[in-house]
Amino acid sequence: MVFFQLSFGFDNKEIDNYGDPLRTRDYVAQKKWVDSVFNRLTFEERLGQLFMVAAYSNQGEAHKKKIAKLIREEQLGGLIFFQGGPVRQAHLTNYYQSIAKTPLMIAMDAEWGVSMRLDSVLKFPKQMTLGAIRDDELIYDMGTEIARQFKELGMHINFAPVVDVNSNPNNPVIGYRAFGEQKEKVAKKAVAYMKGLQDHGVMANAKHFPGHGDTDSDSHYTTPVINNSKEQIQDVDLYPYRQLIKENLMSVMVAHLHIPSLGTTSGKPTTLTPAVVNDLLKKDMGFEGLVFTDALNMRGVSNLHAPGEVDLLALLAGNDVLLYAEDVPKSKRLILQAVADGRISKEQIDTRVKKILKAKYWAGLNKPQHVDTEKLVERLSTYETSALVERLYAGAMTMTANKGGFLPIRNQDLLKMASITLGDGGGTFQQYLDKFGKFKHYRLARNSNNQSYRALEQNLKEYNTIVVGVTDVSNSPRRNFGIKQEDMYFIKNLSEKYNVITVLFGNAYAAKYLDGLPNVLVAYEENEYTEKLAPQVIFGARGVDGALPATVSPALPAGISVPAQSKDRLGYSQPENEGMDSRTLNAIDDVVGQAIRGKSTPGASVLVAKNGKVVFERGYGYLDYSKTATVTPETVYDLASITKVMATTQTVMFLASRGMLDMNDPVVRYLPELKGTNKANLKLKDIMAHEAGLTPWIPHYTKTISSGRWDPSFYHSQKNAGYTIQVTDKMYAMDALPDSVWKWTVESPLRRKSSKGYGYKYSDLTMYIMQRVVERILNQPINDFLDQNFYHPLGLYTLTYQPLEKYEVDRIAPTENDVVFRHELIRGFVHDPGAAMYGGVAGHAGLFGTAHDLAVMMQMMLQEGQYGGINLLDAKTVKEFTKRQSNQSRRGWGWDKPDPEPGEGGPAGKLASKSSFGHTGFTGTAVWADPDEELIYVFLSNRVYPNASNNSLLREHVRTEIHDIIYQAIRE
Repeated sequence: MVFFQLSFGFDNKEIDNYGDPLRTRDYVAQKKWVDSVFNRLTFEERLGQLFMVAAYSNQGEAHKKKIAKLIREEQLGGLIFFQGGPVRQAHLTNYYQSIAKTPLMIAMDAEWGVSMRLDSVLKFPKQMTLGAIRDDELIYDMGTEIARQFKELGMHINFAPVVDVNSNPNNPVIGYRAFGEQKEKVAKKAVAYMKGLQDHGVMANAKHFPGHGDTDSDSHYTTPVINNSKEQIQDVDLYPYRQLIKENLMSVMVAHLHIPSLGTTSGKPTTLTPAVVNDLLKKDMGFEGLVFTDALNMRGVSNLHAPGEVDLLALLAGNDVLLYAEDVPKSKRLILQAVADGRISKEQIDTRVKKILKAKYWAGLNKPQHVDTEKLVERLSTYETSALVERLYAGAMTMTANKGGFLPIRNQDLLKMASITLGDGGGTFQQYLDKFGKFKHYRLARNSNNQSYRALEQNLKEYNTIVVGVTDVSNSPRRNFGIKQEDMYFIKNLSEKYNVITVLFGNAYAAKYLDGLPNVLVAYEENEYTEKLAPQVIFGARGVDGALPATVSPALPAGISVPAQSKDRLGYSQPENEGMDSRTLNAIDDVVGQAIRGKSTPGASVLVAKNGKVVFERGYGYLDYSKTATVTPETVYDLASITKVMATTQTVMFLASRGMLDMNDPVVRYLPELKGTNKANLKLKDIMAHEAGLTPWIPHYTKTISSGRWDPSFYHSQKNAGYTIQVTDKMYAMDALPDSVWKWTVESPLRRKSSKGYGYKYSDLTMYIMQRVVERILNQPINDFLDQNFYHPLGLYTLTYQPLEKYEVDRIAPTENDVVFRHELIRGFVHDPGAAMYGGVAGHAGLFGTAHDLAVMMQMMLQEGQYGGINLLDAKTVKEFTKRQSNQSRRGWGWDKPDPEPGEGGPAGKLASKSSFGHTGFTGTAVWADPDEELIYVFLSNRVYPNASNNSLLREHVRTEIHDIIYQAIRE
């Protein structure tokens, strides 16, 4: 196995131990320092080095004084920090180190990182979660990052990893803290964790020797009894220790266990038994590192012996460091008496003291110690930390059942989906399910009864696919992990009628209650990461390859795994996982914030995707200047001219991919009624490239207003016979109006033609014509076609024409207060007057949607027409339409392009590659994709609110500045 060092800003600690895990390359300097410190201490002072007491940063001044007194008077060897906060602990560490005659070795029991003890720090996954990961390099990376956090806090020893082989599923104290039940896998993952720590200057500690995995009681409260044979313990429990010792393990923690086969007695558990510590660990297994007791305040030993006495017995058994000593002065007196009585010699104690001092030198305690508290919280949990946590949880996701290969979900056209959350959690889970399809969400409380089940089943009748999230799972096997069997019966009954997908957000052993369900995903823990990842697995935005680390039932043995491949759907990830820098991307906040403060727009939504993953998605400001509602990523905007590429151009490409349309044809071939008009011989390719001589824009609506009001012959205030085309809430156009608009379009003049042709001039009329063409070929309205062939199959339920028919107006940002045509504030109806006269369904405008749904369409384009296992377009067509079409302009067919001149971006950022394609919209929108960088950028706003004449968004280059920031964030 090869591990790679991550660069987190500190140097690798080189080790060359010559058989001694505590010895460093600079052995001579180490010995000199150890001897000098040792010789400065009296024998009684040296005894203090054997003790490590508990310290807290969430307790008061009295606790601080108590610890300081022990440091000064007893010459403590070290501290183990427990609950508190990072800055508070840092200040205490600096203080305690400043008063110590001999530098203190600082430790923490941080199996899943310092967040296990401190607030304000990101949590790493538990070891059972890590046990599901196939790639052990990820675990090495985690050890590396935890070591960095320890260094930031001035700590030197992490009491991790747990190397117990959890062979007893009813184990009340280890369980999820273990890597699993397979000794080989436990050993490999423990080695990875250990190396990550020790390669970066933090001592690892394997626990709980000789093995706490086959217990049914907790040594915090009693002394567990293990009746396994010595041979079984040698074969299973000691196996990981032997492997770690081979790899230079630096310390071991001995558990409080009664194991008769190893020579313990009811009064002397393993911690106090020389046959276990001195003979088995040190002599037989050849371990030369530091041996720590488990906490001596635990009832597994404290019920048997008084404070002080238990410390002496632990020392006599062969332990080097007495952890969580409760009465150091008494312990020292008893040890001195034991020396006087000949029960232990000064030389034996001095050897252990020197071993401790060697460890201190290895940890860097020969140098001045000071913890920098400036921005400490930010330094502990960096963007890179979060990215690593995400990778770990993603690698652990385990599918244990996938009936008929139902997962990942592909074409959603025939699916009607709902979700049920068991428990109070799962809010993020439901939110991210909505990213992939249209869901109705329900919650089943833990106190549900038969009436609740019947009511819920009645509500589910209109659906055929149910996603169930099991939340609020506990770690107590004796309490069924907090899972109600009645809930499981209900879910199993549903699975007989519906497609049911169940996600377990909790302890792996609780998966036994999901036996028999058709589609099961085990996420192991409940947090923001797993709740974001699970929907991605369900819909194929991520593959899944984790394996169950322990047997939870006969049907779910250790190692079970049902791998599923990614189906090329747009997923979600951290920028650092996709080669981008979060700190640079955060500059987008400043640009949008300035635009909002300058009233270029009341709000905006920005999305960035890289390598098929959304890495940045934020809403800014408000829907209006009255601040009635904030913008979120779920806010729907009028997309204006983005309609041209997300609707009409997509349809043209679809037809071209299937040979149903030829871009070299004259338009008259598809619209024979144009014969004899000035547009008959215009070629489709010229129309789509805006080089057909069409007038840029025609204000058709002016023909339907009189004296500043709309003409009642064209519009009625209520829907009635002959007036059914809705323009606004109180404005209905005559049914023949679209035909009139088309007639006026056909009759419009062409621009003057030169010897080189018409030249380039952007025109809305392009899409009036192309809408007519595609609807004639399809014999179907364009909106129905797009819903059936693009939007619904891809799960894009916000991307739509006529949005008020599909969701509430509260989600939609208002646009202009139209004082010329409709005489009202426009919200939920298309802003463009020409599209409004078409009833909101036009080729050039009318589409509404979120940034996410636009990004999905752009991802499909980057994937050359493939998405989620669906083939929509062919690669040749995508490439042809998105390339620059002539020397007269930068344009593709339908698509806009960056300016071809070096250093000029045009509508795109200056840093955008020339292969980029996209479009902007009049309402203040933009969408761009870059095949070279696999990059997508979406900007949505309602800059036309309340007045469309406000063009400061364009004047201040807001959209293009953001585009350039995105490129600056790409790491080389």
